[in-house]
Amino acid sequence: MNKSPNPRHYLTVSDLTSDEILILISRALKLKKFHKSGQPYRPAMGKIMGLLFEKPSTRTRVSFEAAMLQLGGNVTFLSSTDLQLKRGEPLKDTAKVLSRYLDCLVIRTFGQRIVDELARWSNIPVINGLTDQHHPCQILSDIMTVMEHKEKKMRDMKVAWVGDGNNVAHSWIQAASRLGFALALACPEGYQPDKEILSSAQAESGAPIMLTTDPQEAVENSDVINTDVWASMGHEKEAAKRREIFAPYQINEALLGRAKTDAIVLHCLPAHRGEEISEDVLEGPRSVVWDQAENKMHLQKAVLEWAMRLEEAVSSPYALNI
Repeated sequence: MNKSPNPRHYLTVSDLTSDEILILISRALKLKKFHKSGQPYRPAMGKIMGLLFEKPSTRTRVSFEAAMLQLGGNVTFLSSTDLQLKRGEPLKDTAKVLSRYLDCLVIRTFGQRIVDELARWSNIPVINGLTDQHHPCQILSDIMTVMEHKEKKMRDMKVAWVGDGNNVAHSWIQAASRLGFALALACPEGYQPDKEILSSAQAESGAPIMLTTDPQEAVENSDVINTDVWASMGHEKEAAKRREIFAPYQINEALLGRAKTDAIVLHCLPAHRGEEISEDVLEGPRSVVWDQAENKMHLQKAVLEWAMRLEEAVSSPYALNI
């Protein structure tokens, strides 16, 4: 296998320039359209992607698997409980060995340090499929969905985040600083985003990135409303306490009324209906969550194509330049 001396890792949204973000999203939209046409596109023939997951997953796992298979490649799933990592093998050694077997590695884990360390010692691309601090692929597919449903450019929109200042919120903050759209986050005291991530993005962004505890203020005149579960993986024991604290932060018809009349609603799923989002909003005409979920697969294809430099394969008899 040909390994790059400078692998293209994707660990946080801030790893990409604004142009790179827009190019990846544009490519994902083209790949989606091409897939819908029923024509095969298989530049990843002979390539192997590894999925190293320490957290359960539906959408991230299946979207990456489907993406790689549609590109003509192969997938091997690696549960951390089945690897020597469980017995204390250093991440450095694991990264060096997996680099000899695989062409790309997607990690879904707890600490960002694990992803960073594996990327440091890998000479294959490492992609962050989720950590407690960041969810960078999710945000690109979210923005892809917004661009599908809105005629305005991202920089001309206001996005509202309502709920926990978690990993998804962090990646939205970084995306706002890169693309220059207004972002308003409403989070309860004690559940707000990382101060360093927020302040760094605010200093870089040409548009306001505002933090408030008032969901009505955040949603006011917004084009996009976004939320996530109130208790992310690892915080299940806090679920009852969080339900009480976060009750005013539910996305429902009353709160939706503060947004623009054509505002759309996002949720990265899984959803707890009746908690962070009401049933009528989730299944209502403003919800685009099912398109959002599908778009993960097409966005992952664009990321894999970019990370593994598959544009170099478009001259092969198995590839089709689209």
